[in-house]
Amino acid sequence: MFLLFDFLPGLSFFVKDRQGRFIALNRRGCEYCGVASEADAIGKTDYDFFPKSRADEYTADDAAVMDSGEPIIDRVESAPEDAGSPRLVMTSKIPLRDKHKRVIGVAGFSRQIERIQTQSGTVDAFARVITHLHENFADRLSTDELAEMAGLSVSHFERRFRRAFGASPRQYLVRIRVEHAARMLLETEKTVSEIAHACGFYDHAHFSRSFRNIMQLSPSQYRSR
Repeated sequence: MFLLFDFLPGLSFFVKDRQGRFIALNRRGCEYCGVASEADAIGKTDYDFFPKSRADEYTADDAAVMDSGEPIIDRVESAPEDAGSPRLVMTSKIPLRDKHKRVIGVAGFSRQIERIQTQSGTVDAFARVITHLHENFADRLSTDELAEMAGLSVSHFERRFRRAFGASPRQYLVRIRVEHAARMLLETEKTVSEIAHACGFYDHAHFSRSFRNIMQLSPSQYRSR
């Protein structure tokens, strides 16, 4: 039955057990995890494929669904792929139960936002904001500017943004910067200071602190490893 999900364009599907281990994953899900086949992911968790900050978010959502027995339906969030992508997805998760109605796991799927038709302009507005953040992450971006782009008041924008992405606009921007910096540490020979400046950090200490909070390593340790 799960094979069917391989033929739905742009849709990622997964099943996990109570311990967060993958027991089913479709082709799009394999692409997000960076594995060649479902077999390479079975028995592993989000922490084997994603930065700790993202894995923490996914694990917390899974636990909330399994503990409450209530699904998450069509929540807008950033795509679970390499840094630098501005794409959004709509994610849904449901609890899985055995014949005794006990929750034994969680199943979920996400769809690329550009494939979704919606009566509300909210999704489109946030898509523009996220694209702007990814394309201009090294610039000085203000929350006022982003709220205006979304056509919302600052307070309304911050509240909607945090509910959709689990972080404030500023925290989300810092994550984008850190993930770009991580890529540059691996792919270039620029100094840590040069990379910090190129990614929008104007204070070396702030860069190092932010990088460690998200990647669990200092920039130098990340490059060495």
